Amino acid sequence: MAIFRLPREPFFPDPELSEPDGLLAVGGDLSPERLVAAYARGIFPWFSRDTPILWWSPDPRMVLLPAELHVARSLRRTMRSGRFQVRADTAFEAVIRRCAAKPRPGQDGTWITDEMVAAYVRLHRRGLAHSVEAWEGGALAGGLYGVSLGGAFFGESMYADRPEASKVAFARLVEWLGVRGFDLVDAQVETGHLARFGAREISRREFLERLAASLEKPTLRGRWDLAAS
Repeated sequence: MAIFRLPREPFFPDPELSEPDGLLAVGGDLSPERLVAAYARGIFPWFSRDTPILWWSPDPRMVLLPAELHVARSLRRTMRSGRFQVRADTAFEAVIRRCAAKPRPGQDGTWITDEMVAAYVRLHRRGLAHSVEAWEGGALAGGLYGVSLGGAFFGESMYADRPEASKVAFARLVEWLGVRGFDLVDAQVETGHLARFGAREISRREFLERLAASLEKPTLRGRWDLAAS
């Protein structure tokens, strides 16, 4: 198989043509139009400062179906305690920059470059990218961000400055998405952290089929309110 070089138009080849490691294409840009086109085809950008823009569609794919969410008893107690106040879309840029700055075991630097931050802030302003934040004592303690299209939420990254902060934010988000009829949360690749919430791997083909059905639903644009039931 070959790695495709993208044209100027926001076009992507068939994700099934990806390399065994999931790499599909190189080049293009991070315009809102291209990012939306990518996510709608099950493709996402992932690259570092010293590489061109790389586009991926791994097989298998890690997903969490809201109905399969598992919340451990200890985490459920933390959620009920009121220690953290969970909000959405009140500190998007702060969350993505904290995700970029947080050290990751086994990683040298971050893939969330300044170019990526600017791109997702643009999507946020269009009501398509969202942050979910856990606040403690008026301070931002952790959170996550991602992209929403149709009945799918594409999780990008999460971080915590306080124990369990990002877990509380994630669990509350998935519960909220389930109430609103979302079909899946895309976790991209396998992580033990999300597996403990009930996320599992499915084939790329199944993921693309589920995604196509999810995209038939209207997109919930604009600022989200997790306080609403």
